[in-house]
Amino acid sequence: MNTQSTARVQRSFSRSFGTYHESAGQQARIAGHLVQELRNSGAPKQFSSALEFGCGTGHLTHQLCTAFELGALTINDLSPEAHQTATDVGANFLCGDAETVDWPDQPDLVASASMIQWLPDPTAFLRRIASALAPGGWLVVSGFGPEQYRELVQIGTAAKAPGLRQPADLAAAVQGDLEIMSTGESLRQMHFASPRKVLEHLRQTGVNGRAQRPWTRSTLARFTDEYAQQFTTEAGVSLTYHPTWIIARKRG
Repeated sequence: MNTQSTARVQRSFSRSFGTYHESAGQQARIAGHLVQELRNSGAPKQFSSALEFGCGTGHLTHQLCTAFELGALTINDLSPEAHQTATDVGANFLCGDAETVDWPDQPDLVASASMIQWLPDPTAFLRRIASALAPGGWLVVSGFGPEQYRELVQIGTAAKAPGLRQPADLAAAVQGDLEIMSTGESLRQMHFASPRKVLEHLRQTGVNGRAQRPWTRSTLARFTDEYAQQFTTEAGVSLTYHPTWIIARKRG
């Protein structure tokens, strides 16, 4: 991310840190699915050195610590508030942009849930992880695909993340260096009582960090009218999530 974009995203997630854990139900389910996929793929019970990017409030962190025995655990996040997550599990905390901070040498597990979509080139990031992994090390990563928040995209908002990728793109990024154990995707819809509740959800989960202009009375009215007209269902107005993931193992 460029410096301006990084600062904007960091401020947004920092503001929402207190509400994120309870509001990010989809992200919590994704983290649980990643851990289950990792176990199903034959990962060992113990890892001597683990690194997690974008730990946030710890949805993935806590599930990894429960499911596996982790030796030296380092967790990273853009928001300094995530230091509390590290304290909760006794991990080292690495604060800053995952693309520019110094990584621990040769971890044998690198994990990340619902973060790489904020990077301008997630595939380059995955290639760097593949190079950094210890021989025999494991990669477990999720992002989001092109259908993420398709309702918002259709009405022209700026909430779309820059690095939305299909599972095939994730696999192709590391195929030469890693053995692909599992990839996949799903489409999930949430429903809200009103378009304003959608905006509240986005604010509470910090994903409005790319928005560059504040709402005015007229733009908010236009948004709520268009959203209700196009995306009202019997269950309420919809918001689509498109999680994608990859589990892979380094040869050696």
